[in-house]
Amino acid sequence: MSSTKVRAALRTSARVAAELLLIFVLLAVALWLLGRMWSVVWPLVVGLLLTTLTWPLTRFLRRHGWKPALAASAVTVLFLLVAAGVVALIAVPVASQSGELTDGVVEGIQKLREWAAGPPLNIGDAQINKAFDSAVARAQEGIGSMVGVVVTGVSTVVNGLVTAVLALFLMFFFLKDGPRFLPWLARQLPGRLATDIPTVAARSWDTLGAFVRSQAAVGLLDAVLIGLGLWILKVPLVLPLAVLTFVSAFVPIIGALFAGFVAVLIALVSNGLTDALIVLAIIVVVQQLEGNVFQPMIQSRGLGLHAAVVLLAVTLGGSLAGIVGSLLAVPIAALIAVVWNYVREQLGEPPQEPGTDESDMGTAVAS
Repeated sequence: MSSTKVRAALRTSARVAAELLLIFVLLAVALWLLGRMWSVVWPLVVGLLLTTLTWPLTRFLRRHGWKPALAASAVTVLFLLVAAGVVALIAVPVASQSGELTDGVVEGIQKLREWAAGPPLNIGDAQINKAFDSAVARAQEGIGSMVGVVVTGVSTVVNGLVTAVLALFLMFFFLKDGPRFLPWLARQLPGRLATDIPTVAARSWDTLGAFVRSQAAVGLLDAVLIGLGLWILKVPLVLPLAVLTFVSAFVPIIGALFAGFVAVLIALVSNGLTDALIVLAIIVVVQQLEGNVFQPMIQSRGLGLHAAVVLLAVTLGGSLAGIVGSLLAVPIAALIAVVWNYVREQLGEPPQEPGTDESDMGTAVAS
């Protein structure tokens, strides 16, 4: 081995390691600052996602002579009406059949107790009552922690409402003044940044729009397939369950689990155990197809990401930041790809003109 080459390789490795370490430190600082400003960043992110969903209609109105403020106001009001309609589609049928559902839940619990009392479990009423008394005693012992959980839940609901209100106001201003942002930003930046950053921002905007459209397509596909299965089995509240499935598709993992649990519970208390198991099987199959086939295919086409990258991004985001991480993992990965592609374009060699090779260029220089 050459000692000179070994020393050169070690110096190169040390320099690369130091540069990577510096990059990781900067990323850690950026993430820390992001966490400190999360109460502002999260409404901004939600507002941007809502804007990408409602911008096509706003653009259509503006192209047909509507003033920016009027178009933004009309689309915002329409969005609120649609959101209220979605809530009504879920809440009104559930409220009208709440009595039947309550009786069905009680009957289902009674059937479950009768099944547990028979073979192979052979659990008697005395054992069930003992387990119930034990659960009550533990609940009483942990009443302090339960109060803490309730307070945390109330705080979460309040924070969610504040986030929703801020996101709606931000959506309105983005719809109204959004097209002015990039020209304004270009005027504020010096030199080459006045071209690079607005270009990356425009591409990022297109990428966010593709993400929202892909999520909507996946949610619609889930709602149609699961709703069709519920309709065939004659499970009540098919339309509210389909709407709930569509809305929950925008919240990865937990949303699907919640919608599936509600559908299986309603099938159990209304149609019995057999239909509930069939509904569970339908939901599992649809969710597997969505997570492993439909969602990666649709998002990889719309975002320019490979299906494997989408799956890995969702897994990593969920492990790092839970539900929010799963929700934002794919658009963040797509935005990173946008920045990387732009940097690669700028750092790449300029394309040669057809018919020109290195020998011709050398001759031209010599002459």
